[in-house]
Amino acid sequence: MKSVRDIDVTSKTVFVRVDYNVPVDKDLNITDDNRIKATLDLISYLLEQNARIILASHMGRPNGKKDPKFSLVKVAQRLSQLLDKPVLFADDCIGEKVSKMVNQLDNGQILMLENLRFHHEEKENNEEFSKKLANLCDVYVNNAFAVSHRDQASVTGIPKFARQSAAGFLLEKEVQSYYDSVENPQRPLVAIIGGAKVSGKLAALENMLKFVDKLIIGGAMANTFLKSQGFDTKGSMIEEDLLQTAVGIVKKAKDIGVDFLLPQDLICADKFDKDARIKEVLVDQIPDQWMALDIGPKTALRYAKAVQDAKTIVWNGPMGVFEMEKFLSGTQTIADAIANSSAFSVVGGGDTGLAAKKCNVADKVSYVSTGGGAFLHLMEGKKLPGVVALK
Repeated sequence: MKSVRDIDVTSKTVFVRVDYNVPVDKDLNITDDNRIKATLDLISYLLEQNARIILASHMGRPNGKKDPKFSLVKVAQRLSQLLDKPVLFADDCIGEKVSKMVNQLDNGQILMLENLRFHHEEKENNEEFSKKLANLCDVYVNNAFAVSHRDQASVTGIPKFARQSAAGFLLEKEVQSYYDSVENPQRPLVAIIGGAKVSGKLAALENMLKFVDKLIIGGAMANTFLKSQGFDTKGSMIEEDLLQTAVGIVKKAKDIGVDFLLPQDLICADKFDKDARIKEVLVDQIPDQWMALDIGPKTALRYAKAVQDAKTIVWNGPMGVFEMEKFLSGTQTIADAIANSSAFSVVGGGDTGLAAKKCNVADKVSYVSTGGGAFLHLMEGKKLPGVVALK
């Protein structure tokens, strides 16, 4: 894909698809501005080139209707503070008023458009909507890795009609980090896969077996694997319809020589609650009606030891219900082991990114992806529609 550096953007109008889908509190104040900060290098570069900058993003799920709680106006204000420069704001993303504001932009000015998803045509990848967005600019730049697995107007629609299209710095960095960690890694490559469901990561697990030297399983998805190996998981969350699939994945790992690690002990609870009674038990000793909510301390240490000699580590999914303090320990031990490793380490966005932040390792790993869904899409061995569109 062409980089924005490969295109002359001097004094041109550049439409940048960013991901400003930031969390806000009940008063609509931004609680985490990392996604905004992640775009500052590209914006600064475009300002140096005297470009006229249009920024476009979605926020939340407004279902094609204008909703003040999903407005990007607060994002524009925060960006203005970070840049110490005015950021103009349009109360829509298409229409005569928006076109007029774009045409009146001076070189070096920034205009942020209102939430793309206030129009249902965005998610539907409507051709006319894509054309209207493309007509606003000379150059289209995709800098939104987190939505590049979506086939939507501002991701795959605009490049069909824009005069020139390219990848922004963040998209380039994300794709490169995946390539360096999975498709062209220094070995041994260790993948740590957790989270709630096997179904959500089934394709990723099967694809990763082609690349990894060790595959470590944690989180609620480990329960399905344990039950597939004959353990009684009692009240733990499992996916009955995937038990045979789990058997097949374990067998395939063994057949091709991948070290496949499952929990040996667990932290279980009498209910799914932060105030639940808990016990450390071996995997075959879960009390009746109790449920596994974290890997146990022996497993955590074994997993930590398993990453010590890694040259590359990919982590996608927490080891337990890390949001509750009683079930954070497993994730914390793994996070610390990754942070203390000399390996090139990539954390796969979404809940894993939140877990890395909670465990205070986000700045100690090599790279934290900005997009959980897009990262998982790559782990499944699929191409990103947003990247393909740029070609």
